[in-house]
Amino acid sequence: QVQLVESGGGLVQPGGSLRLSCAASGRVISFTTMGWYRQAPGQERELVAGITGGGITTYADSVKGRFSVSRDRAHRMVYLEMNSLKPEDTAVYYCFAGGGGEYWGQGTQVTVSS
Repeated sequence: QVQLVESGGGLVQPGGSLRLSCAASGRVISFTTMGWYRQAPGQERELVAGITGGGITTYADSVKGRFSVSRDRAHRMVYLEMNSLKPEDTAVYYCFAGGGGEYWGQGTQVTVSS
């Protein structure tokens, strides 16, 4: 069974930074895509950032230039570096991995507030 475990969420002030981490355990070979979604209260879940096994990245327009997604060489870890955080970034962030199925983390709360 594949499990994704997230860490790094918390409360930060506007303009601050956070680094989210997601560790995959179990069957971890040949994920075609890993990355992050988020869901704010009253909003639909949206893709924040993704990275393919070949290293191709994609970002939501709202986070381009501020967030960066990366992975380790074994594709067991995926990270989201978040900079210049804004209150509208407040959401539950979910790690995902795809390829032969879709796998999701439990979510970690990111709150951007003074």
